[in-house]
Amino acid sequence: MELPANQPRQFYRGGSSIAALRGATDDREFGPEDWVASTTARFGQAESGLSRLPDGRWLRDAVAAAPREWLGPEHVAEFGDSTALLVKLLDAGQRLPVHCHPSDEFARRHLGSRFGKTEAWVVVGTSGPNPVVYLGFRDDVAPEVVDEWVSTQDSSAMLGSLNEIPVQPGDTVLVPAGTPHAIGAGVFIVELQQPTDFSITLEWDGFLADAESAFLGMDHRTALETVNRTGFGDAVLSSLIRRTGGQDAPRVPLLSEQAAPFFGAERLHGAAELAPSFGVLIVLDGDGKLRSDGGDVPVRRGSTVVIPHAAGPARLDGEITAVHCTPPAPWRH
Repeated sequence: MELPANQPRQFYRGGSSIAALRGATDDREFGPEDWVASTTARFGQAESGLSRLPDGRWLRDAVAAAPREWLGPEHVAEFGDSTALLVKLLDAGQRLPVHCHPSDEFARRHLGSRFGKTEAWVVVGTSGPNPVVYLGFRDDVAPEVVDEWVSTQDSSAMLGSLNEIPVQPGDTVLVPAGTPHAIGAGVFIVELQQPTDFSITLEWDGFLADAESAFLGMDHRTALETVNRTGFGDAVLSSLIRRTGGQDAPRVPLLSEQAAPFFGAERLHGAAELAPSFGVLIVLDGDGKLRSDGGDVPVRRGSTVVIPHAAGPARLDGEITAVHCTPPAPWRH
């Protein structure tokens, strides 16, 4: 089923690249995130962020009513009625603040959730003179130093301590839970995440209303336990970053092997067979059809499609470039 745009208001600017991809005229200033096939609500919200199906139901409710049909029996045995996946289009109209996300273990202890928030970025567009992302501290940082930076909101020190990485379309970055990071202005990505909205915002001044909203209701020292303070050298960075822009094979694996317990993504060029699975398809260019037991769905540049497991084997036909996102295989988790 093709889904419409789903752009809950955010605190930072962006959205024009999403509008351009979808061929829309609505490039709202604070619509930088399009939550695609989302069964995850924004933190502290009941419905904001959830996706609706064409028949008006929340996708979350449809999956909960028929999890085996949507997700498959093996997935349900491991993850219940959770899709175990959140996909977004994210268009950074300004630099995002330095932040990080909790691990599964921290989320269980402090947030009552099975899932933390490891994520990955698939760069699909860039603009401006210096499109960059920031990933991990360059050197080990003592806990009292991080505490001081956050307490005094020393933005220049926080940002300056991170690895600055130039990016271009086709680059992909895995962001393990706990990694301090930021996305620079002019970077347009498909973002895969575990299905939560947990962010620890280290650099909140100038972005959020107050510190209270930066730490998910926790005191800041508890929240800072999430931060990986270990420096990321070249070997670590090379294990997390892939450069796939020059690859035009029919199927291009996009993410580091370390992503497999969390999600999967590949870029498809032209006709492709898709195994039965819950999945999200984002069409970057071209037009064609997605054929399955559930019928044919016409797709074109800007289409975002949710695929249930019960659709069976599917086939993408046409001169199309698309990103296909899937949850973790249960046996890899």
